Order: sequence, then C-alpha cells, then structure tokens
Amino acid sequence: MKKLSHEEVGKKRIPLNEIKKVKRNPVYVLADNIRSIYNIGSIFRTSDAALIEKLYLTGYSPYPPRKEIEKVALGATEAVPWQHVLNPVEAVKQLKSEGIKIVPLEITEGGRSYTDINQEDFPLCLVLGNELTGVSADILDLADFSVEIHQYGFKHSLNVSVAYGIAVMELVRKLNFG
Repeated sequence: MKKLSHEEVGKKRIPLNEIKKVKRNPVYVLADNIRSIYNIGSIFRTSDAALIEKLYLTGYSPYPPRKEIEKVALGATEAVPWQHVLNPVEAVKQLKSEGIKIVPLEITEGGRSYTDINQEDFPLCLVLGNELTGVSADILDLADFSVEIHQYGFKHSLNVSVAYGIAVMELVRKLNFG
C-alpha cells in the first residue's frame, strides 16, 4: 500500500472554482452559540467533507475572517456556504418556513439515534449546541425531533466538533446509500 501524495489527492478533489456548481447534500447546519474558534474551524472543514448545503453561525459563534478559524478550516471557509445570523431562533424559524426539519444533536426525551435517520427526514438542519449548555431550550421547542450519539463510558458527551463529524457523515451516508 502506498500513501497518495498531496498532488495525487488534489486530483481527486473538486476544484474551489467549481465547488459552487456542485449539487450539495440537503443538510443544513446551525451552530447555536458555539464558543470555541477552533471548533468552528473544525465544523467548517467537516462541512466541506460532507458537502452540506449551508452552515449558519448564530449568536456569539465566531465567524470568518479569523486566523484561528482558518488555521483549522484550511480553506474550507471558501468552499462552504455560510452565514452569520445573530438570533438563532430567527434562523430556525426561517429554515422551518422553507420546509427544512430542525434536528438538534442533543440528548433529549424521546431522542433518536443518529443512525435512525431515513430518506424522508431530509432536508434537515442539524443543530449543534454550546459546548457547556448544549442546544438552547428555545430551539428545542421548535425542533421536529432530536438525534443523539450513544455514549458508552463515564462522560455523557463528546466535543461538539467531534460529535458533528460522526453525525453528519452518517447522515450523508444514509442520504446517498440508504
């Protein structure tokens, strides 16, 4: 087995000047008051890998241009459609009005496993909560359903960008392969 060179990997990628023309997955993402600049950079990079439709950075979530975001995103801020919206609830209401299901990645009563998503659940907006307090109650009240990642150890949560990576890649896999 031979590791591909950076140049060889680059030949398999969609060029940045063509990325806006590509059909994206009907997955929207809303960052609900994420504190860490580095988590936002990671969320951008994962959003590019999943080819999501759009990323909403809400409330006090950091947003580009910031060198700390770019340090982790490695250019993904140029490839991922994004918007900063001050009020997360207003962003959720707008998405709902467009027929997009609101799906917090949060531990809730009656929550579903992130692996239990079906084709009819799309388009959806995966809501990522604050590192300490999670998804706000106001957004939970507007949610269509929630998904969670089962935890096997002592801790009951993962880092928000890690949890997002696990969940969004499964959503995209389910969307594209059933």
